[in-house]
Amino acid sequence: MPALTPVNPERQRKKNRMKIGILGGGQLAQMIALSGIPLGLRFVCYDPVDDCCASTVAEHISADYDNRKKLAEFAGQVDIITYEFENVPASCVRYLNALMQEKGSAVFPGENALHATQDRLREKQLFEKLAIPTPAFMAVNHAEDLEQAVRLLGLPLVLKSRSGGYDGKGQSVIRNEHDLHEAKKAIKHDQLIAEAWVNFDREISIIAVRSRSGQTAFYDIAENTHQNGILSTSFNRPDDAMQKKAEMLAQRLLDELNYTGVIALELFQTGDQLFANEYAPRVHNTGHWTIEGAACSQFENHLRALLDWPVGSTRSIGYSGMINFIGELPPVSDYLSVNNAHYHDYGKEPRPGRKVGHATLVAASQDSVKKMTETLEAQNRGLARQ
Repeated sequence: MPALTPVNPERQRKKNRMKIGILGGGQLAQMIALSGIPLGLRFVCYDPVDDCCASTVAEHISADYDNRKKLAEFAGQVDIITYEFENVPASCVRYLNALMQEKGSAVFPGENALHATQDRLREKQLFEKLAIPTPAFMAVNHAEDLEQAVRLLGLPLVLKSRSGGYDGKGQSVIRNEHDLHEAKKAIKHDQLIAEAWVNFDREISIIAVRSRSGQTAFYDIAENTHQNGILSTSFNRPDDAMQKKAEMLAQRLLDELNYTGVIALELFQTGDQLFANEYAPRVHNTGHWTIEGAACSQFENHLRALLDWPVGSTRSIGYSGMINFIGELPPVSDYLSVNNAHYHDYGKEPRPGRKVGHATLVAASQDSVKKMTETLEAQNRGLARQ
């Protein structure tokens, strides 16, 4: 593939507005578009859902991911393509990349970034190859394999589907003989992976950005909590003792994948050790705090990286907390009455287990942002019980 040339923003403004294509039209695509519109960019999202989130801020092509006629129409309308979720079919990305290469462009991040993350076994093997510590694991193809996994990995262990699944879907914890018996009865295919249980002290993530020409930057690590497998809160941790170690591990992924765009690496911390859980080749929920809490958000920096524009400062501008709204939205007035609280409504219909919005809180100290978050979370729980 010939080298891609950086986009000259001044020259582009004299022409038609540059259009960025986004595979997927959920809230991440919506936030990418919202960050790029002030830069003079315009967006086209491709999503089978008729009323997807991003359709409020972008042109929308509604079609299945295997509809090559519509994919070709999509590629013909845009100057460069990215994606907002890693379960987009690899064949779709491959086809679009071939079309974009014909016009001197591409799909970013590259297909190789999807290849590992679309199969948890390949992902773990990639971590091993790069000397990125990860929980012990083994493939499970039959009930007998699960018995062997228990012998080798011990209990409890986590049993996951190798492909698909997110927010806790497609996985279960086997804690005892009863769970093992039920899991063995439920095994009906050969696409599972067993992972050793990690007694972690905390869950953290590192968001990194790398441009096409290799300029790289890292955000503060985020300390995260989950409920029922779904991210509940994230807090940025400036000057954390694990920052440099997390950056080193993420850098290995960036280099190996020759990566372009924003990437997230989720980690378990036990003592002074980090173990990789998974990575996401896209902008990430644990980086939402960067919209109001960093000099340049992960969403704007993703676009800068794709276009090979200068990567923006990842410096935090305070202590930030992010609360996910799961299932339903709290009253907007509860948040707008709080100084330095920022309310984000994705425009989704309420549904149990669904991310329908989030709020970001910014304060001058960790204690302040923690107390603000706890107060608002308690209000949310009270509303849910009513």
